Amino acid sequence: MINLEQLSLEELELGLENIRLSPRDLGTLEMIVRRPAVDKREMFREGHLDPIQGLEGDGWKVRGSSATPDGAAHPDAQLTVVNSRAIALIAQEKARWQLAGDQLFIEMDLSTGNLPAGTRIALGSAVIEITAKPHTGCKKFAERFGPNATKFVNSDAGKELHLRGVNAKVVQAGVVRVGDLARKI
Repeated sequence: MINLEQLSLEELELGLENIRLSPRDLGTLEMIVRRPAVDKREMFREGHLDPIQGLEGDGWKVRGSSATPDGAAHPDAQLTVVNSRAIALIAQEKARWQLAGDQLFIEMDLSTGNLPAGTRIALGSAVIEITAKPHTGCKKFAERFGPNATKFVNSDAGKELHLRGVNAKVVQAGVVRVGDLARKI
């Protein structure tokens, strides 16, 4: 994997203007990543989204969650969606995007003002819904992209723009492909 120098907080903040120019209502699916096991990533041009399984072949359901009483997978964290402009800035190289651990990389404004919890996005033949469960930079994110990237995504602007991404769930099964339009409905 490409090992690049980590950006300073100031360098990251210079990218906010471009991120804020992300499309609000009609974006593009730029990447699909499955996580079949811890620290394993598989990039695909096509994926199947299912209301029970999430992204088919992804380990979300079998990994479970410490946030549920029984340790089962959290239903409001079935998918993680990240703004492709934000991860492009943070990762610096597209080959490193998948290190973020998200499944869907969409060029779209994921801000609270544009996509509050409950908002639905038509993507290919599937529909997903943004959930209220926060998605924040974790220890692995900091290890991969540096402490400045974690500060950046967890800053006031980072939280408002959801620079670390958003959690979502599948409400209509379907096929998604890289290049599909992502339409706010």
